[in-house]
Amino acid sequence: FAILDVDYGGSTGYGRDYRRRLRGSWGVVDVDDVCNGAKYLVDQGLADPKRLCIDGGSAGGYTTLGALAFRDTFTAGTSLYGIGDLCMLAGDTHKFESRYLDGLVGEYPKEEALYKERSPIESIETLSCPILLLQGVEDKVVPPNQAESMHQALLKKGIPTCIKLYEGEQHGFRKAE
Repeated sequence: FAILDVDYGGSTGYGRDYRRRLRGSWGVVDVDDVCNGAKYLVDQGLADPKRLCIDGGSAGGYTTLGALAFRDTFTAGTSLYGIGDLCMLAGDTHKFESRYLDGLVGEYPKEEALYKERSPIESIETLSCPILLLQGVEDKVVPPNQAESMHQALLKKGIPTCIKLYEGEQHGFRKAE
């Protein structure tokens, strides 16, 4: 097997222009970069296209769900405290990050249509592979309702899915158990 750790557009450490690639393009640039990275491994004979999996936490969880919803590259995925509904997050996240999405997607609610277009939960009909959702119950950055609503939507469509809610955990898992 092979593991690819993608520093998609918007990541730090590659200069200002690279960092700015994600501005207004979250859910597009990052998804394209992870899918193109996986396709590169397939083209090089390093990965089987029928057994490509993706996982990510927080923003990476959003990228994971976006790649599964908007592309057909991966055959399974795991979202750790990821975002499935950008509109819900715009209203639910804690005060510190309440305007964070404005720079990544657009002004909310002014650009609500764009938020819906880039929300994986709005594209359930395009999903067809198993998805594991892992979430801290006390997460205030990406509240548990993100994983719970995604899980319910996946179940309703009949997609194999599992959700694991971790008591006492916040955004990111810190306990040893």
